Amino acid sequence: NNVLIVAGALVGASGIILTQIMCKAMNRSLSNVLFSGFGAAGGSKSASYQGEAKPISAEDAFLILENASSVVFVPGYGMAVAQAQHVVRELGDLLAENGCDVRYAIHPVAGRMPGHMNVLLAEANVPYEQLVEPEDVNPTMETVDVTVVIGANDVVNPAAREDKSSPLYGMPIINVDKAKTCIVLKRSMKPGFAGVDNPLFFGENTRMLFGDAKASISSLVAEFKG
Repeated sequence: NNVLIVAGALVGASGIILTQIMCKAMNRSLSNVLFSGFGAAGGSKSASYQGEAKPISAEDAFLILENASSVVFVPGYGMAVAQAQHVVRELGDLLAENGCDVRYAIHPVAGRMPGHMNVLLAEANVPYEQLVEPEDVNPTMETVDVTVVIGANDVVNPAAREDKSSPLYGMPIINVDKAKTCIVLKRSMKPGFAGVDNPLFFGENTRMLFGDAKASISSLVAEFKG
């Protein structure tokens, strides 16, 4: 059946293109991705990071954001699971109305496939001009007042930049840890898809806002409106 052959060829070609994008974003070869799984048993062990996380409440996070002049949101798979993209956009709009420069840093492999976060933010009507790529935002990260990490983990893990023993080492990341303050929204301290501990959670300038991402962002929206 010619139709099925053409359809299969298109699906295969699309898969190859997405795989190439993913490999480039992870700074890895196709063979490495296929045969050297993240956190595989028997591989080199990454360092175990210890420290004390600094949990905050939604009210504390509101005070930090209210006084910020620049905010960069970094969405990840946790935002997709919580279906929080609409309230994230609403919070971004409120920050912009408060005179804040708002951007959304999108890592190519954030989520479950390349472009996952772009689709979700487009669905929430986030202005395209507010979307930035890691190579565009990283050089200016030290001037950013607050980064807000929403369910992202491996793509913001400083071990990929600093720890040669980490399975993530060499993968380009978004340098959220270099901002003046980093707020991380997560349900728990568990590692991400790669199964690698994240030293970001124990950073001196990191604050952890635990809970469902949608509920946490909704609480921040309520604080701004209240």
